Amino acid sequence: MSVKSTLRLEKFDESHLSALLLIEPTVNTAPWSERAFRNELNHDNGIFRVAIQDGEVVGYGGVWLVIDEAHITTVAVKPEVQRQGIGRRLVIELLSAARDQGMLCSTLEVRAGNDVAIRLYERLGFQQAAVRRKYYPDNQEDAVVMWLYDLKSWEPPFR
Repeated sequence: MSVKSTLRLEKFDESHLSALLLIEPTVNTAPWSERAFRNELNHDNGIFRVAIQDGEVVGYGGVWLVIDEAHITTVAVKPEVQRQGIGRRLVIELLSAARDQGMLCSTLEVRAGNDVAIRLYERLGFQQAAVRRKYYPDNQEDAVVMWLYDLKSWEPPFR
């Protein structure tokens, strides 16, 4: 008998912090600090969500709302549950919430070597717009700048 797992997305709160601090260094070579995550708890112009699967925090993502632009700041999924659609669900949630708050476009930077993430963002409607050379301080990797130009009429291609 197989048991289907449940996934829900919640607003980030203090109770999630310890789980995020455990996941972050497993997915990011330049991990966010506890202070950086704490700044997201009460960010007036931000949206931050956590993904909870079967009662366990397995991912998170954030976006900052700047004038009419939604800047995705982070999306991370615990390694053992990657490629199950959790990152996609987080990005769709962030973009939908940003659009609901009047944002007209969205942007992000992604490591040039992160082909899986680049393909995900492209499937969600983002386009590669530029490269920021040696953007990441930990290893001097380039960042690909991506834009979703028309968030107002954007609809996710899948859920």
